[in-house]
Amino acid sequence: MSTATTAPARERTAKSVASGETGRSGGPGGRGPDGSTGSTDTPKATPSQALLRYRGLSKILLLAVAAAVLVPIAGATWGSGTWPGALSVDLSEPLGKVSDWIIDNRDSHPLFLYFFGHISNAVVMSVRAVYVVLLTLGWTGVTAGVTLVAWRVAGRRVAVVALLSFALSGLLGMWVPTMQTLALMIVSVLASVVVGALLGLAGGLSDRMFRLLRPVLDTMQVMPAFAYLLPVVLIFGLGVPAALLTTVVYAAPPMARLTALGLRGADPGVLEAVSSLGATGRQRLLTARLPLARRELLLGLNQTIMMALSMAVIACMIGAGGLGDRVYQALASVDVGAALAAAIPIVLLAIVMDRMTAAAGGADRPARTKPRPGSADGPRLLRGWRGWAGVAVVTAALALVGRLTGSTVWPSGWVVEIAPPVNDFKEWMVDHLYSGVPVVGGTADWAANFTSWVLDPLRDGLTALPWWGALLIVAALAWLIGTWRTALTAVLALAAIGVLGVWKPSMDTFSQVIAALVATLIVGVGVGILASGSERFERLLRPVLDVMQTMPQFVYLIPVVALFAVGRAPAVAAAVVYALPAVIRITTQGLRRVDPAAMESARSLGATRWQILRQVQLPLARPSLLLAVNQGVVLILAVVVIGGLVGGGALGYDVVTGLATGDLDLGLVAGVAIVCLGLTLDRVTQPTERRARKGA
Repeated sequence: MSTATTAPARERTAKSVASGETGRSGGPGGRGPDGSTGSTDTPKATPSQALLRYRGLSKILLLAVAAAVLVPIAGATWGSGTWPGALSVDLSEPLGKVSDWIIDNRDSHPLFLYFFGHISNAVVMSVRAVYVVLLTLGWTGVTAGVTLVAWRVAGRRVAVVALLSFALSGLLGMWVPTMQTLALMIVSVLASVVVGALLGLAGGLSDRMFRLLRPVLDTMQVMPAFAYLLPVVLIFGLGVPAALLTTVVYAAPPMARLTALGLRGADPGVLEAVSSLGATGRQRLLTARLPLARRELLLGLNQTIMMALSMAVIACMIGAGGLGDRVYQALASVDVGAALAAAIPIVLLAIVMDRMTAAAGGADRPARTKPRPGSADGPRLLRGWRGWAGVAVVTAALALVGRLTGSTVWPSGWVVEIAPPVNDFKEWMVDHLYSGVPVVGGTADWAANFTSWVLDPLRDGLTALPWWGALLIVAALAWLIGTWRTALTAVLALAAIGVLGVWKPSMDTFSQVIAALVATLIVGVGVGILASGSERFERLLRPVLDVMQTMPQFVYLIPVVALFAVGRAPAVAAAVVYALPAVIRITTQGLRRVDPAAMESARSLGATRWQILRQVQLPLARPSLLLAVNQGVVLILAVVVIGGLVGGGALGYDVVTGLATGDLDLGLVAGVAIVCLGLTLDRVTQPTERRARKGA
């Protein structure tokens, strides 16, 4: 008898390992507790009975019956074209009254004087205090302090990266703007982490709170910053408070989502063991849930830092200053070189903060019983409280030396200009790649083909679809994946777009989001699978992802537009570049967290690497993969407004125009429509918790 395992058998074995099956009666090889084979003669169902048992078909049949009754009535009453005007509501008058009331009462109403006023003062004092400390330390103290702290918590390599990063910021002539941005980011990240962790804690410990928080987090992250910049500026005015609030609203949701995911994904066996020992709910949280969710918490912190720094340019538009203001001024004069010189320190700040925070939690260090000198745990002098005291003493000493030499900021004689060669390279790319490239054609041809073959058919198809047809498709998809509540939420969100009177531009935006999401998932999941199987590849990929996620979109929009011309194609490209890092990171993390015992069982039974991936890793990593889809959706929608600046049109253009003209009605309505699109896509792509547990 041959011991070789055929490919179909190995595939069935891997699938059974992923689902936890060992036999038809629960015993090995299908044997029951008494050792019998456990076979039973159950009557076979007829084809009609089998179809009726399929829940999805019954849902479709019920929805078809409802549509057969309601669609003719709706078509006869309101027509079958785009969204009927009779079902739309004009919000220009009430929103105009709200804007006027805020302007008239901002300096006298108790709500502004004793609530928003105190928040604004607290933010200004916090940021100013951090900035004063940085200026007091000077460039020598800040550089030495960050380097030593990096050495203390992350080891020599990260310390060298920190040293080179701050030195490069000075060499580029961006020391003072870097300190301004660093002060704002420190306070913003701390506030975002606190808000996100509290929300994630509530959602992770309560199913009801998790369901309530999902639309709130979706709104916070999907609502374009440009849409709520105008009401925030109306309330707080131009300056640091408005910039910090905008950053927190955008950067806190990833921390909340990943905290909730980590707490809800804790091993039930460990929790049961802790409970059996008499631990209280608080003790279970502190000793079991939070330690088990450490990786998700660190990933949430990483995403919060990246997103906070990515808001640096947008925040500068309402008075934040710093590096973002330098980027914006350079791009206003179409100076890509100067914009890059200000953008590089933003990326370097993100890399340093990411490495230090990850290493502080032990995410990047292998477990060792005895640390080696010079390892990530640092040399003997830098361990324990003596290490922190040494860091403080050396930092203060070098800061004092810098002040005594009269050099508290980076010396101007040490600045290197990179703008001219960067601008020359951009011009060379435009001259040689835009058109006339043999065989493959130029970038302009690629953009035109993508627009005519992909974006135009999608837009025309969605626009020509009857309004009731779009509602039915969304209802069917959401109900198949989730419950009737999921379907109702998706349908109401899509219907709200029509009620707001922006149905046609929303369908145009919808087509761009779908195209960008498909491209992001194809590339992101594929790269995430490769990174999960190779630690070396992940280490090489990590700085690339940092650059992609933290490089302000405004910086690479100019070369993208120069290469692809103005239109919807560069808007989609910008969205894909921005959403890819989160999808790759979450996919990699989810596949890495798959139970090694399940993979080893499948491997010992002869399953190939492809079968283990398809039948074990991907099914067991399903929650993380669904979270990657969700993050891809919200990040793409967040860049829709940026796309509107480069020819994307539709809702993104309306948001930008509303902000530029102070039209609260135009900008806010378009922003709310983008949120409704996000809710619709979220419900269509995210199964409910009950369905996810069943493995549907």
